[in-house]
Amino acid sequence: MRLWIALHLPRLPLEVFCPRWSADQCTVVLEQERVVAMSALAQQAGVQAGMRRGGALMLLPHAQFQQRAPQLELEAQQAVALALLQFTPQLALVEEATLLLDVGASLRLFGGPLALCRRVRSSLRALGFSATLGCAPTARGAWLLARSGGGRALKMASLLGRIDGLHVSVLPPARPYLAWLEGIGCLTLGQLRQLPRPGLQRRCGRALLDMLDDAAGMRPELYQWLQPPASFRARIELFDRVEQTSALLFGVQRLLQQLTGWLTAHQFAVERVRLLLEHERGRQAGPPTVIEVVLAEPTWRDVHLLRLLKERLGRQELDAPVIGLCLEAPQVQPMAPPSESLFPEPGGSKEDWQRLLEVLTARLGAENVLQAAPLADYRPEHANQWVSVQQKIRAPDARAQLPPDVPALPRPAWLLAQPIALLMREHRPYYGSPLKIISAGERIEAGWWQSLQTRDYFMAEGADHAHYWLYRERPSGGDPAQARWYLHGFFA
Repeated sequence: MRLWIALHLPRLPLEVFCPRWSADQCTVVLEQERVVAMSALAQQAGVQAGMRRGGALMLLPHAQFQQRAPQLELEAQQAVALALLQFTPQLALVEEATLLLDVGASLRLFGGPLALCRRVRSSLRALGFSATLGCAPTARGAWLLARSGGGRALKMASLLGRIDGLHVSVLPPARPYLAWLEGIGCLTLGQLRQLPRPGLQRRCGRALLDMLDDAAGMRPELYQWLQPPASFRARIELFDRVEQTSALLFGVQRLLQQLTGWLTAHQFAVERVRLLLEHERGRQAGPPTVIEVVLAEPTWRDVHLLRLLKERLGRQELDAPVIGLCLEAPQVQPMAPPSESLFPEPGGSKEDWQRLLEVLTARLGAENVLQAAPLADYRPEHANQWVSVQQKIRAPDARAQLPPDVPALPRPAWLLAQPIALLMREHRPYYGSPLKIISAGERIEAGWWQSLQTRDYFMAEGADHAHYWLYRERPSGGDPAQARWYLHGFFA
């Protein structure tokens, strides 16, 4: 099924034109000395779109006047387009601040047209934008619906019925000829389509007929798809100086939406993100505060990243007010395919366990969430160390280091922090009951660079049939009577 979604941004937020505006101020945005946007207080005072600067100045002598910034508008459209790449890689920026998305291949993934339209609207709200949405089998048909207030037409017959009732001024090539069209009584697109094509082409040009044919699906539609950048770095300027980290979450969410679209377009998963909190510029300029999150398991989901950054921001103390945010993804890798397991893992998947560790690390700090890492040392108490869970460990294969005819050596599940000296009863080491040696000895001699340890390890069994790991120290004189026995671990 071929389906297109068109998003028309009829009025970008005032923050796009004036990023440092405040809601409690009377702010007016001008273009060629006419009002194009205003704050709520300015609108309540009577300022309207299209009003000249002098008229607005008479109503609000103390208002703040700002000039429209087309470059900021273009950057805002590109930010929206980058976030929407999570729904389809075929996205194009077209005329009159409209985005076209070819979503025919994405319908099954997102649960159909209605569910996909809801997801698109939700992403726009998370970005802080509003748009009119059109959905149709052709790109130009969806564009016409979006430009005329929005709507859905999933079949070609219903689309033609919808666009036939639209005013001819919705077509850009028809606007220079509105007076002539109104003079002959042609007010809608349906009436325009009924006019003789040769005469209409001689009068209005070929572009008008091409646009009508595109909307009706009579011509192939070709667009230049948006190409995401090779590396990700997104930045926004805040509306005011922010001194509380909780007020930064909305801006962080906007940046994460763009990161999700970029990762999906490249089929990447991020391993490390860096959030920069920018402070004052000029004489009072200072270096940005860097918040870095290292993931144990790569992800491309913005929900989990938002949770981690929320935990880190909750622990962060600001040395100066924040005026801007910048998000970077310095470390990515190809996205792993989904698991092919038929049944879910008991107690949650490996990804769920990694997500829990990442949340604990963000909340408690990387130095307080540790994991055991093996060390190349024969002494059992020195054979591992505690490192951060953010450090990736590649454990060596112990069997690969031994000759093939040597069996695996037993190791207890519970190793005591300090060995316990044992008494001797009936010529046997005693721990609740006399212990019976049930294995051959394993001799360990190591630590000559610190303190030489010479031990013979054995597995022993008690009267309760529990198994213990013992060792006997070999005295320097070689007299077996002087040897001491110690308990070093318990077998499961």
